[in-house]
Amino acid sequence: MTTTPAPVGAPDEGVPLGRPAPRAPAPAGARGVLAVLLGGPAGVVRVAGVVCVVVALVGRDPVDAALFSLVLAGLVVPLVGRVDPRLDAAYGVGLLLAAWSGALGLYERVAWLDVVMHLVVTGLVAAVVHLVIARRTGAVVDPARPAPGVTRAASVAVTAALGMALSVAWEVGEYLGNAYVDPEIYVGYADTVGDLVMGGLGSAVAGALLLRGARGGRGGVAA
Repeated sequence: MTTTPAPVGAPDEGVPLGRPAPRAPAPAGARGVLAVLLGGPAGVVRVAGVVCVVVALVGRDPVDAALFSLVLAGLVVPLVGRVDPRLDAAYGVGLLLAAWSGALGLYERVAWLDVVMHLVVTGLVAAVVHLVIARRTGAVVDPARPAPGVTRAASVAVTAALGMALSVAWEVGEYLGNAYVDPEIYVGYADTVGDLVMGGLGSAVAGALLLRGARGGRGGVAA
């Protein structure tokens, strides 16, 4: 009996999100690179990222164009760590939603949206960054590897710490943007503290779900 191989980038339902995606053969030429970049649901998200950059360049201001260019660069980061395509896609969708929410001024119009974005998107980003660092450098524990309880707890702490560090960097960027680029960028003490708390909480939850997924065979930040 023969089986049809899954397309490049398509999720393997038997692989938990915390585990590395199956290693595909090295891409041959431009066509192979495009197959890796554009395969599966995460590939669709990356195409949407390219479209968003074009829209920003044509119809938005330079600040939005720079924002979506940074988001597009961020959309390829999961590939570096062989992140599961499901987590890859969720991460990309989160980045695009967060960017458009800022570009369209939704954070000012929808009071709870900022809290939700910092909780969810920071958690997704922290999970991806944790996996990339673990798999490319070995500097931190990989949550997919079997480990004793203390090490597993440390893995959650690493994800939370990365989320806090990223939150701090984001808040500093917001301050610099307000001071030197666009005074319409909102900053404030209560807003900053709330964003940091939500980012840390979301990252801790993401770290715990990475472990839960690796242990239970379902994985990652998707229950």
